Amino acid sequence: MAQPKIIAAVLVVTFVAAGAAAFFWTTGGREASRLAKAEPLRCLAPVSDSAGAHPGMVYVPGGTFEMGDTVYPEEGPLRKVSVKGFWIDRTEVTNDEFAAFVAATGYVTVAERDLDAATHPELPPEMRAAGAVVFVMPNDVDGSGNITQWWQYIAGANWRHPAGPQTGLEGRGDFPVVTVAAADIAAYAAWKGRSIPSEAQWEWAARGGAVTKPDHDQPKEANSWQGIFPVLNAGEDGFVGLAPVGCYTPNGYGIYDMIGNVWEWTTDAYDGDAKQRVIKGGSYLCAPNYCMRYRAGARQAQEADLAASHLGFRTVVNE
Repeated sequence: MAQPKIIAAVLVVTFVAAGAAAFFWTTGGREASRLAKAEPLRCLAPVSDSAGAHPGMVYVPGGTFEMGDTVYPEEGPLRKVSVKGFWIDRTEVTNDEFAAFVAATGYVTVAERDLDAATHPELPPEMRAAGAVVFVMPNDVDGSGNITQWWQYIAGANWRHPAGPQTGLEGRGDFPVVTVAAADIAAYAAWKGRSIPSEAQWEWAARGGAVTKPDHDQPKEANSWQGIFPVLNAGEDGFVGLAPVGCYTPNGYGIYDMIGNVWEWTTDAYDGDAKQRVIKGGSYLCAPNYCMRYRAGARQAQEADLAASHLGFRTVVNE
């Protein structure tokens, strides 16, 4: 089953207050909590590339490829695309990196601001409170397919508090920053003198130089969901939730976590709709029974002003 657009979750989910957020964080998904205690907080050893033109980035040579895929309708049609060479972050932008940006600029993210009733008249007042959409692993589901059983809009969820106000980032500096919206990542990229990758750049980099037909199998070297989504993640890849950056073998260009872990923003509007952006790569929530988007050619729409707990980003420098 394809993962639904997150905006559908926002418009139908039950609002969860801060106290309830803490309850779900500590008791929801009992098995996940047990397994998570053994997961590392750091994976990537320091990389000696400080002498390069763009420290922390990898050069991707230009080329021509057949973009897209055939698993879900929105991935096609397959089309020939050419890209010029560019530099891309070796890993997803981390909490520590984003914190440095906020400390230097005083920037306040979209999820930390109340929504304007004039621009979101369809939402009730409680849904316009500062917050984000958060995945809450249930202990069981009723089989109805109702996504409110695992997606909740939580007031007080933001990049500092990814699952609500009672959660934080202690010990998680090497994890991808999440619950950031399109305006937030654009501001970060501008501060760094960089850009957000286009969909074509992102997909070309994710292929790692491979020119063969895309593999549709669930990847072994990526953080995805092993088991029955959303109630059982066996953690066979080492994690039941988000992983720190750099825990898996990099692709052919030396780039980490292009597939799985967190979805990643691109700068492209989705099918010409400026209010939506294309996101790529899937996340740790992608499972064979629910979201087979753990592929370079997969794509999905994301509302530009909606932050989510499974969505991060990386930056590029164009030649």
